Amino acid sequence: MDLKQLEYFVHVAELGSFTRASNMLNIAQPALSRQVRLLEVELRQNLLSRNGRGVATTEAGKLLLEHGRGILHQVERAREDLARVRGAVAGRVAVGLPPSISKMMTVRLTREFRKRLPNATLSISEGLSISMQEWLLTGRLDIALLYNPVPSAGVETIPLAEEELYLVTRRSGNAKSSPVSLKDIATLPLVIPNRPNAFRMLIEAQMASIGCKPLIGLEIDGVPAILDLVADGAGHAILSKYAVSTAAKPDAYLINRIVEPRLVSKLSLATAAGRITTLTQKAMLELIQEVAREVFGNALPR
Repeated sequence: MDLKQLEYFVHVAELGSFTRASNMLNIAQPALSRQVRLLEVELRQNLLSRNGRGVATTEAGKLLLEHGRGILHQVERAREDLARVRGAVAGRVAVGLPPSISKMMTVRLTREFRKRLPNATLSISEGLSISMQEWLLTGRLDIALLYNPVPSAGVETIPLAEEELYLVTRRSGNAKSSPVSLKDIATLPLVIPNRPNAFRMLIEAQMASIGCKPLIGLEIDGVPAILDLVADGAGHAILSKYAVSTAAKPDAYLINRIVEPRLVSKLSLATAAGRITTLTQKAMLELIQEVAREVFGNALPR
């Protein structure tokens, strides 16, 4: 079995499209299709079913995809072990970060990665936690930082940090911050991200636990846009202190502590369960935890 053909098949299967896979692999689509077809001929089985929306794996394709990921990771591990003999750790690691965390950690992570692993390659993607959890399962990511991850047999998580969330309102006159109950917040119009944003899901779940639900004023993604709308009087927001501190005019907002109950978002370091971890990935896992200690300080779980 040709490793290059196996790599091509895995990419097509994970991305569900020859077009997307050819763009990612930088290979002409006809050549990619021909190599996958040669693999099917060798194995005497159809691995992919073609349809108008792209491709899907057959039963044989699902089985080969599972084996293929392991084989390719094992080959990468062998290359890294051989590189270590030369005194260098090489290879590629793909990391996924929520947009808010990316803003806090990307520069530090990239700087330290280049310093410690000069022969390795780092890829950083941004996305919603629920999307990145799926990307771990499909092999698009090796490591991801997830907010309040949904329990899954296919994903292993390590608690990384906790962020308390606050009610953010427009500052008016000499008004001062004061604690506010979650039940009272349910009566206020909120400017809130679209589902399935992790903060949105947490807010809805916590409100449901006390018998109420959020009053949605506006749904919009992106912290800067949410804060601009709050400053314009469109409603209130529920965000972390850090999100407000990075606004263009943080003094334009009041940050009110939420009580009865508190809203605490949990950040976890996640990897795909059962997948072989390369030396580069292990080094990156350690680096992420190190940078998290610098960024979050006493917000780290004890």
